[in-house]
Amino acid sequence: MWIVFAFGSAILAGLTAILSKIGIRNTDSNVATALRTIVVLVFSWLMVFVAGSHTMIPGISAYTLLFLVLSGLATGASWLCYFKALQLGDVNKVTPIDKSSTILTMILAFIFLGEEITLIKAVAIVLIGAGTYLMIQKSKAPVMSVNDGTVQESGLPGTASEPGRSEEASEPDWSKEASEPDWTNSISEPVTAADASEPSPDAALGHLASIPKRTGGLWLIYAVGAAVFASLTSILGKIGITGVESNLGTAIRTIVVLIMAWMIVFVTKKQHTIKEIDSKSMLFLVLSGFATGGSWLCYYGALQDGPASVVVPIDKMSIVVTIAFSSLFLKEKLTAKSLIGLILISAGTLSLLL
Repeated sequence: MWIVFAFGSAILAGLTAILSKIGIRNTDSNVATALRTIVVLVFSWLMVFVAGSHTMIPGISAYTLLFLVLSGLATGASWLCYFKALQLGDVNKVTPIDKSSTILTMILAFIFLGEEITLIKAVAIVLIGAGTYLMIQKSKAPVMSVNDGTVQESGLPGTASEPGRSEEASEPDWSKEASEPDWTNSISEPVTAADASEPSPDAALGHLASIPKRTGGLWLIYAVGAAVFASLTSILGKIGITGVESNLGTAIRTIVVLIMAWMIVFVTKKQHTIKEIDSKSMLFLVLSGFATGGSWLCYYGALQDGPASVVVPIDKMSIVVTIAFSSLFLKEKLTAKSLIGLILISAGTLSLLL
């Protein structure tokens, strides 16, 4: 039965990212984190009372409580970064970076905890690192060319008719009026026919060129931040949290996350935006909280009866579920390079089973 719980944890964890992505489209990411954490808090304390761990509260030492708070702060920072990254970037790019926290955790454990990096761990680090790199690599920016009144995309390198121009794009013909192209996979707004007819290429590619200025690499910065703080959560937990049942530790950390999230909401004066959240966004935020809580229930249920060396890698395979759901529900395309990256990450994660 524990194997069912382990895969249930992975599926629900993978679903969390998709539900959150939909829920934060029209919502401030900090507000969204604060709202969904309420649902997660209910789940975490439900686990505490179901397991009977609440009786251990009086026995928690000040030292352990300090590290519970610190790990809670790290968890909160990780969540805030993660959902901000989801709001700015594609799920199939943000998730691999977040899951790469496995690499950083092993490295930090080696530095601060003296844990050995075995050959298998080294192979896993290389595979996950290479896979993550492939999945976040951007495709070459498209250029516009006009043929028979229609706008077509091509890569930046020179065309076959101009082999000598390997580093430049072919010169488009701006003398004709172009029909409206479909740039839905690369920009937020389509380039209009009026834009395409301008004599300046910069004007025609105005929307495309403005993407780095509006968001740039912010999603990448937030995604890396999420991975770093997630790793710190694990290390802080390993260093100082002793003598506390895992469900109780998680519940206490979630209280810290909730307080932290709402403090940020009020400091940034975003609390008034709560009433502006549409019913659909609110529904998906609540569902993402339920998915997180359900994932935790399954995860700890699996750990209770099954070996951690098997349960943890299975849970990390939630990335496959996330990518599959992002393709199905969000229509995010997975390139051949990204597919290879996903295979490498999966192979690296599963190698930890050994």
